[in-house]
Amino acid sequence: MFSEELEKISWEQTTHDIYSKTDADVRRALAKDRLDVEDFKALISPAAEPYLEVMAQLSRKYTMERFGKTISMFIPLYITNSCTNSCIYCGFNHNNPMARTILTEEEIVNEYKAIKKLAPFENLLLVTGENPAAAGVKYIGKALDLAKPYFSNLQIEVMPLKAEEYAELVDHGLNGVICFQETYNKANYNIYHPRGMKSKFEWRLNGFDRMGQAGVHKIGMGVLIGLEEWRTDVTMMAHHLRYLQKTYWKTKYSVNFPRMRPSESGFQPNVVMTDRQLAQLTFAMRIFDHDVDISYSTREAPQVRDNMATLGVTTMSAESKTEPGGYYTYPQALEQFHVSDERTASEVDTALRKLGREPVYKDWDQCFDFRQN
Repeated sequence: MFSEELEKISWEQTTHDIYSKTDADVRRALAKDRLDVEDFKALISPAAEPYLEVMAQLSRKYTMERFGKTISMFIPLYITNSCTNSCIYCGFNHNNPMARTILTEEEIVNEYKAIKKLAPFENLLLVTGENPAAAGVKYIGKALDLAKPYFSNLQIEVMPLKAEEYAELVDHGLNGVICFQETYNKANYNIYHPRGMKSKFEWRLNGFDRMGQAGVHKIGMGVLIGLEEWRTDVTMMAHHLRYLQKTYWKTKYSVNFPRMRPSESGFQPNVVMTDRQLAQLTFAMRIFDHDVDISYSTREAPQVRDNMATLGVTTMSAESKTEPGGYYTYPQALEQFHVSDERTASEVDTALRKLGREPVYKDWDQCFDFRQN
């Protein structure tokens, strides 16, 4: 399990290493074809800031070689905001006074139909809070079954499950799982996750191993930018990515670095990442791993998403609602967090095409022309 590997990596020493990187370290990393984590540290370090343009061009080059001009489009659907966790930064915090919703089967289908009217989305991400008693594996499996007539690629972002539970959902059509470790800083993890199953650091961390053991086709990972020193956190994620790729080599991987957005929790970020730093991280990740899928959600502003669509990002969401039933059933319900890119799917599609990108709504090999649907 990766928790055993992480014990061997010092958070403090990693931070020191990153901020000790020199101009020579950066140039050495940029000259290599195959990078290790030490090279990644150099590319996200302050020493790499003068090389941002060089990094951007390399990132564009590797992205074009592997993904061409395609941008894979997906849409999230929150099917419940019921949650037993008390994450201090989340709008779904169990202690927040808000109406809790668990969509019925009829309501879920109505959401699917409403989504299909927005755009020819085939990539659906089902999202829940963590309440296994009321909305557990059986509920998620049923939602997947109901989605099959409408979507060809099904992913989930739910509470960490047992390996056999992931395998059970694969039998229901599950293709991918996204899970955010939030932060790899074990010493401070429980400050942000004081109660609930999410407070169990190793259980969440080792969930990625259980996904791999269950044969999940694609695993998405990420850290929440705003909790801890971001350079150290993403380096831990780079270690984790390399471990997973070596251990579960048949699986595909994606990464995401969501910056904290305002929510009903009122939590203020401990760390603020600038747009320039987000770009640096994106370029560094692409240069570090040419094949990994890099995803940007509607947390990011339109200008940021448009700029990065030509430089390294390969997957995007559009017209996202972060409240349960937000597309049809409960359009005014309480959001998990506020989105930044409020454009419609059609507007995002048009913007990407003007940039010379090719939005893909089904998979990497089939491009749907949005304007004709």
